[in-house]
Amino acid sequence: MKTFNKRQNTILYYLLTMAIFGGLMFWTIREGGRLPAGGGVAVATGGGTAGFFETLYENSRHPLALLLGQIITILLIARLTGWLFSAMRQPRVMGEMVAGILLGPSFFGLFFPDFHQVLFPPASLGNLQFLSQVGLILFMFVIGMELDLDILHSRAKDAVVISHASIVFPFALGMILAFYLFESFAPAGTSFVSFALFMGIAMSITAFPVLARIVQERGITKTKLGTIALTCAAADDITAWCILAAVIAIVKAGALVNALYTVALSLGYVLTMIYLVKPGLRRIAEVNFVRKKPGGLMVAVVFIVLIASAYATEVIGIHALFGAFMAGAIMPELQGVRAKFTEKVEDLSVVLLLPLFFVFTGLRTQITLLNDAGLWLVALLIVVVAVIGKFAGSALTARFVGQSWPDSLSIGALMNTRGLMELIVLNIGYDLGVLSPEVFAMMVIMALTTTMMTGPSLDLIERFRTKKLPR
Repeated sequence: MKTFNKRQNTILYYLLTMAIFGGLMFWTIREGGRLPAGGGVAVATGGGTAGFFETLYENSRHPLALLLGQIITILLIARLTGWLFSAMRQPRVMGEMVAGILLGPSFFGLFFPDFHQVLFPPASLGNLQFLSQVGLILFMFVIGMELDLDILHSRAKDAVVISHASIVFPFALGMILAFYLFESFAPAGTSFVSFALFMGIAMSITAFPVLARIVQERGITKTKLGTIALTCAAADDITAWCILAAVIAIVKAGALVNALYTVALSLGYVLTMIYLVKPGLRRIAEVNFVRKKPGGLMVAVVFIVLIASAYATEVIGIHALFGAFMAGAIMPELQGVRAKFTEKVEDLSVVLLLPLFFVFTGLRTQITLLNDAGLWLVALLIVVVAVIGKFAGSALTARFVGQSWPDSLSIGALMNTRGLMELIVLNIGYDLGVLSPEVFAMMVIMALTTTMMTGPSLDLIERFRTKKLPR
């Protein structure tokens, strides 16, 4: 009985409240309607259905709504192309790279220019760029944490020789190629040194994350070949990023004295990260990891270190991505700190934000600029030089240090994988004004071609490895 009365009283209270305050609102609106029109700012109001649809269109053009629409489109296309490339035994990341090209002016903008202009107006690209840069910072943080420094120490000798040879060979060939391309393709006002250095570093990059995924998918992670390839790629990654930081410092500083100041600040930053920040993170991890779960303080400290490191390198002049990579590399291994933070960050960066970078790169890539046979021959020359430098440099050096021919050729094929890391370097060069739109498009084609070669090359090498020769 008491329950029934309580429910009845609640219903009565609700009805009275709605009636009284609803009546007050009705009275306010009725009386307010008799007041003269306000003399403030006039607000245009559309009438009828047409006005309603105009309002919807205007809402869709708001920067936030436009960005959200772009993200939805990008994720759908990237997942579709990623699935298609996986079905073709290509890395999923290749599909996402191709999705960027498809959504850019080379395809979507060429065949559906009006729709492309509505979805990707030039004024909106700044928001997409900054969000993609945040994704790259998180991704490079993960790449730094995924480096297995113990493997580097255990197999450092052969790995360093192979990885450094795989950088020097294509770097030198890239600079020689730049000598012949400079007058015709370098942007106005660019010095030869800047152009040649960026051509060299762009030729010598290996995509460590793509290589790691190929090795994992083929089930050779724990084999001798897989271990050597991963170690070489990790050593290559560290070396290439240090060289890239130095190249950026030289290009941005202009004068040699300024470049030396930038290099000195960079060395000071690296020493600070290794000898001050790293031990501090380890102590915080020892105190705050309870029951193998990171406490709130540890999470906050890690992300502050990540952002501060990226900020420091951006201010110094060697790009925020190097700072993010360095922050990941110094993360302590204590109680699985790296694994837990990789799990927290990887899905957000790889699944959501990284495809935005691929599409932003695609929006910059104008393959239609290569509108005659001569330009396509230059693009082919760039691909050939890149393959000879990276593939041959790695394979010959691996053979020299004692690997078998099949393993040496497999290492060469894997090290020739460029993928995402190449696109990062190319975008940095494009932002600095060192690479022209034509060269940028050619180098993107080279990145796609060399990465797509990896799987078929490994299959061909494996076929010769297992082929029984007649007696």
